[in-house]
Amino acid sequence: MNDQSGLPARKAALSMVSGVLRNKRPLDTQFEAMRGLDVRDAAFARALASGTLRHLGILEAVVRKYVPKTPPAHKAGFTSEILLLGACELLILETPPHAAVDAANMLASADNFSVHFKPLVNAVLHKIAREGEHVLAGLDLARLSLPDWLWSRWRKQYGEATTRRIAEAQQMPPPLDIMLRSEDSDFPDSTPLFGGVRRLQGVSRIDTLKGFRNGDWWVQDVAATLPVRLFGDVDGKRVVDLCAAPGGKTMQLAAAGAQVVAVDLEPERLQLLKDNLVRTRLQAQMIAGDAREVRMRAPMVLIDAPCTATGTIRRHPDLPWIKGADNVTQAAGAAYEILESGAEILSPEGILIFAVCSLEHEEGEDQIRAFLASHPDFSRIPVTPDEVFGHAEWITDKGDLRTLPCHLSEHGGMDGFYIARLRRNH
Repeated sequence: MNDQSGLPARKAALSMVSGVLRNKRPLDTQFEAMRGLDVRDAAFARALASGTLRHLGILEAVVRKYVPKTPPAHKAGFTSEILLLGACELLILETPPHAAVDAANMLASADNFSVHFKPLVNAVLHKIAREGEHVLAGLDLARLSLPDWLWSRWRKQYGEATTRRIAEAQQMPPPLDIMLRSEDSDFPDSTPLFGGVRRLQGVSRIDTLKGFRNGDWWVQDVAATLPVRLFGDVDGKRVVDLCAAPGGKTMQLAAAGAQVVAVDLEPERLQLLKDNLVRTRLQAQMIAGDAREVRMRAPMVLIDAPCTATGTIRRHPDLPWIKGADNVTQAAGAAYEILESGAEILSPEGILIFAVCSLEHEEGEDQIRAFLASHPDFSRIPVTPDEVFGHAEWITDKGDLRTLPCHLSEHGGMDGFYIARLRRNH
């Protein structure tokens, strides 16, 4: 990619990063910025935007060494973001210095405000090209990779050593996990993890992989496969899957022979689930509606509750910069309401699985503690190591599951989940 031909990709990356930092728009809602780009340029734009956000705190610290106070946006336009993108190219993507600096200059020239700061952009990036690696060596990379609100929360909940391991895990782009429709199948050029999950590296387009169009597999992080496993045998049994879309757990249940009722509030997400079921040749009854208003009975209920998703930052590097502690409180309140509704659906002696892809205790451990304290007719069914392929380190002292991004580090990590299994006693 020569400098000029790469400009549209860099403009797309600039648009996406600015959308995250200025407007708090999730990165995966901004792919319209890449419309018209060819496959190679689109991949570069996404890598540049993701890399900048994944290492944002670190890149900001490097830039601040040379520009202690960035000029305000109403005067400097996109100068701040252009500097961050340039630093990412130089230090993370290892773009040749002349190409990275020239591209940043062209981005500055294309903006009516940033053009006045082009000499600054040029000078700072030349210095980063020469001295950036030395500057990085003197930084606390793990601490800088997280905003203050997350660092302080995780340090309190998990301790500093574990928080550092989580932060380090999130600095690495995640591999791709797929769940095979039949656990007895195989997949070429992949690493078997357990129970039909295969891990792939360096995949850019999943729709070109073997078996995609035939519905032989679907994308699902290894941690996200665990809630369904805790039901045990579901063959022929009715399972209500609340907050079901985009459908990984629904497909997992259906492939195991369950009679699944999949509920989701958003019609667009439910359509995505329907498309996935058609592709994988699996069946489920679908209901578009609020999980808190479902009225039926079932011996098994799965709640993958709405949450801040802080356990998925490896996949969503924008998340720490668009959310805050107030989002945790809001998500926890909504999830508890769904937990109450799921409990009403459950038949006597039935099993309820509650899961969140959040690392925040208010959204996980605290929810179940409060629920059990106010529902004496429910009890916890502790998870055993045999049920999770021997990984006793995932099991809490209460018998629930708590996976962390730094778990399975030898294979590239996993999403962070909290999962509890409850029984309705009467």
